Amino acid sequence: MIQYFKTSGNQLIEINGVERDCWVNVVSPTPEEIEYLAQKLLIATELLTDPLDADESPRVEQHKNCLLIVCRVPFELGWDADWPYHTLPLGIVFKRDLIVTVSSKPTEVTQAFVEQRIKSLNTAMRERMVLQIFLKSATLFLRYLKNINNKADEIQLTLHKSTRNRELLQLLNFEKSLVYFTTSLKSNELMMARLQQLSMMSSLRENERELIEDVIIETKQAIEMSKIYSNILGSMMGAHSSIISNNLNITIRFLTSVTIILSLPILVASLYGMNVVLPFQNNTNAFWIVMLIAIALSGLGVLYFRKKNLF
Repeated sequence: MIQYFKTSGNQLIEINGVERDCWVNVVSPTPEEIEYLAQKLLIATELLTDPLDADESPRVEQHKNCLLIVCRVPFELGWDADWPYHTLPLGIVFKRDLIVTVSSKPTEVTQAFVEQRIKSLNTAMRERMVLQIFLKSATLFLRYLKNINNKADEIQLTLHKSTRNRELLQLLNFEKSLVYFTTSLKSNELMMARLQQLSMMSSLRENERELIEDVIIETKQAIEMSKIYSNILGSMMGAHSSIISNNLNITIRFLTSVTIILSLPILVASLYGMNVVLPFQNNTNAFWIVMLIAIALSGLGVLYFRKKNLF
């Protein structure tokens, strides 16, 4: 899918084709669309296909007539997925007279621009728009990190009542998402450091320089939050694993104690079931005597295990 947008006044309007100072939004393109754009915009085909690779790393590449920027943006899969959040590459082709974004799936980052939820958006100010994309991506990382933390707190409350595999697997999936987030954010940080060294950033206005500082601050904050939440989840899973192991030991210990106590009257009964001369066999109260002996032995066993804190 290819969409063309341009700022007119204070509004972002969709246009029918490529114009000067426009934004070309490319999502899940077909090979024919890629070939068409490559010829229309006079750019290499690999600049449009590289960001479609799910494993593409953030980087900056200077080409003859354009600049390729690849960053990784957060992508929400839903709580029912194997892991709720992932990241995917977003390619930004920066040309003198337009800007192109390329992604393999629709992302909330570009959707925010399409729905005009970005303040002071102007497709003619391409450097500023690139920074706004970075800032929106960083704020999304922070929002998703808070969602993961809140959901983890809910699961922790559930685990306090009953420990089930389903909740533990959810925590494991959250930890996977945090690993993806941390890796992507660190790569984005390195990419932005490389971008700051380019000549295009030397001509930024004062407010745009403040914007790039905001991007760097938000990115570093997201990295720190991702590390903190990852450590918290790791500690939480370790604690619950210890609790599960301890509960299992307590249960086994209790059942072992009960088995030993029950075996004492069985031992007495089996002895008096033998066809040999036994004490009290001619006594009319032999049954009650044997029962008292069995109960006494069981009582002594209970007192012993209580003293050892095995009950």
